[in-house]
Amino acid sequence: MRIEFQKMHGLGNDFVVIEDLDETLEFSPEAVQWFCDRNFGIGGDGLILVRPATTNEADFFMLYYNSDGTTAEMCGNGVRCFAKYLVDHELVTREATDVRVETLGGIRPITFTRDPHGMMDMATVDMGEPILEPALIPTTLTGEQVFNCPLETAYGTFEVTVVSMGNPHVIIWVDDVDEAPVDTLGPAIETHEAFPAKTNVEFAQYVGDDTIRLRVWERGVGETLACGTGACATLVAATLACTVGRSATISLPGGDLMIRWDEDGRVYMTGPAIEVFTGTLDVAEDDEDDC
Repeated sequence: MRIEFQKMHGLGNDFVVIEDLDETLEFSPEAVQWFCDRNFGIGGDGLILVRPATTNEADFFMLYYNSDGTTAEMCGNGVRCFAKYLVDHELVTREATDVRVETLGGIRPITFTRDPHGMMDMATVDMGEPILEPALIPTTLTGEQVFNCPLETAYGTFEVTVVSMGNPHVIIWVDDVDEAPVDTLGPAIETHEAFPAKTNVEFAQYVGDDTIRLRVWERGVGETLACGTGACATLVAATLACTVGRSATISLPGGDLMIRWDEDGRVYMTGPAIEVFTGTLDVAEDDEDDC
């Protein structure tokens, strides 16, 4: 079996992207882990399958796997890479300026610009309305919304704001993201009993001029160079705290995203996506059962 793939990234948050329009590929968690392994596989923070939409309201379906083999509802950087794949590989018409992508977290309308060669340049994703009701995030923390709520951990008690952008996020404000305990507190909160579906964890620092520095411990992955849904959740948390208005630059280790929370309640994310290389993988028949 021959599998063609693209290696892509959004601000350093990288993915293995495979076209599966005939829906013949089914990967075990172990196979996904191999694809994403940076020493023995291709390497990536996640694996994306390009599939047909299951509803007439969307154009294509993005099936997203974390690097540990689990599926996730949404990935903001991943969906921009998904859109670039559709545009650059002419799965949408050359005149198109928008596409609607179905995900496990809902449909994401995307508008995009093209470079002089017709390739996708920048994409703006309608990330939908943030979910603030605790039971729907989900979290067992109580209240109409979880805003600066004390959370007890093995490393002490921290004030957290909890937001879902189709997937759960915990935002913690810190004085200096460079000194934030991402590698220790991140996994402790990811697997905290207050989050039955686990959670992503954002360490955010407001640095002025409507700019927020951010580091992210991603559920099922670890620390990543960028997280689109995490950037959106952080902007929502910052707006609720009156730290910024309804838009800000979210500065991540991999680069900047422009995030705005419109008056209509929807959050919009603008950023780039890059195709790094294309490859072909030959899988022996004896290995097909492992895929």
